[in-house]
Amino acid sequence: MFDAQHAKAAGLVSAIVEPAGLLDHAFAIAARIRDNTAPVSVALTRQMLWRVAARDHPMEAHKIDSRGIYVRGQSAASKEGVGSFLERRPPVFRESVSSDMPRFFPWWKPRTYS
Repeated sequence: MFDAQHAKAAGLVSAIVEPAGLLDHAFAIAARIRDNTAPVSVALTRQMLWRVAARDHPMEAHKIDSRGIYVRGQSAASKEGVGSFLERRPPVFRESVSSDMPRFFPWWKPRTYS
């Protein structure tokens, strides 16, 4: 067991936050993620985290992950992310989760309930 100071010194945590400021700090992190990541990539990653962990073999996760990396690497959002980084400006992601998810999404079969 070790305290928060040791965890920060070891690089296990990025900040030590007093309880009163914890929610504000968490919301600030969430805003940075929201403002600097492509919505389609975030949605795809979220679905992979939720759905792939229950697969019976790691290769099943690899198949989906590899597809996602390939497809998203070819996307306009990927080009915008690199461009905005190189130009030192905020990214402007134009793709939408409601209309621009990859063709292989959803990759799972819907369950039927009886």
